[in-house]
Amino acid sequence: MPGAVFSPIAGKLREVPGRVCPLHVGDTWLETLASARAEELSTSEHPGLHGYSPTRGRPDLIEAIAEKVRVRNALPCDPDRILVSAGATGALSSALGAIASPGDEVLVLAPFWPLIRGIVSAFRAVPVEVPFYDRVKSADEAVAAVRARTSSRTVALYVSTPSNPTGRVLPADWLEALAHFAAREGLWLLSDEVYEEYVYRGEHVSIGRFAPDRTLTAFSFSKSYGMAGNRVGYLIAPPEAITEALKISTHTAYAASTVGQVAARLALVEGDAWLARANASYREIGEETARRLGVPPPEGATYHFVDVARRLDDRGIWGFLEDCVDAGVALAPGPSCGEAYGSWVRLCYTAAPPDEVRAATDRLAELLG
Repeated sequence: MPGAVFSPIAGKLREVPGRVCPLHVGDTWLETLASARAEELSTSEHPGLHGYSPTRGRPDLIEAIAEKVRVRNALPCDPDRILVSAGATGALSSALGAIASPGDEVLVLAPFWPLIRGIVSAFRAVPVEVPFYDRVKSADEAVAAVRARTSSRTVALYVSTPSNPTGRVLPADWLEALAHFAAREGLWLLSDEVYEEYVYRGEHVSIGRFAPDRTLTAFSFSKSYGMAGNRVGYLIAPPEAITEALKISTHTAYAASTVGQVAARLALVEGDAWLARANASYREIGEETARRLGVPPPEGATYHFVDVARRLDDRGIWGFLEDCVDAGVALAPGPSCGEAYGSWVRLCYTAAPPDEVRAATDRLAELLG
């Protein structure tokens, strides 16, 4: 597993004078809603704010999560199906540790979130990449693509919708077909739904609706509410899977940040207006940058995934990324999202204020001709 996603250009980023627009990072320029910011939280109002939380999560947050998941995701969700985690990264790590043994294979729909490959490897399982989001055009093709990479050692299928990095939102009939395939093959489903709140075309559907007893779903306050530094996410899964995932979580992170959990509950209770504003802002800048780059507008999430093959020279993708840094734009390398994507780059259009993103996108458009 790699030590870092962007290491080949890290030195270049340090060398370039002036500001480089950090579109390689999947983050937001927005601050979270005012009532959930650290400066608004006090020990007088929230006793124990700086102490340990229960390893499964604070009871008041678990209660709020259960209500949200039942209403908005249409998933069965009692407290014994919830694990509050150290970000969605912690949720997915605990899920992998719960279901995978060394040598097991985990199918990963590609291109994928860069860290999932390393998470699978960390538990000595084998990530098997399934070229998917830019290749598949129907539910039947989706199942065929997954079936082609399934073996006797396959134990799970990782699905991300809305997709990081492509911005695709998978239709309900595709998800239902994949869930039925997983049931027939006896596979677990790992569902990454951290961008559930950012859908601009179509509808977000949780694949767990179609297979609740074999789906482990990761959600994130980092992405939904601009709280990446708080490190709070959560895992929804059958009780027996949560029991095992809790063991992994307890012996790695122990528990999610207490301050972060207090802020997360406030976001769930009071954050609808903030979500609506963020969604409108992300959609506007996503569509505008898509027009500037000549790519389709995103269906969801916060990314463009662009094939730059015609602009590569003998230095390959890393040479192109260095040219981008020289032009004041940092992009994520496509190879970190899958072996089949050596000529692609990922751009996060919410990682900086809109005016900076517009200017950086113009510079990128010039490089792309």
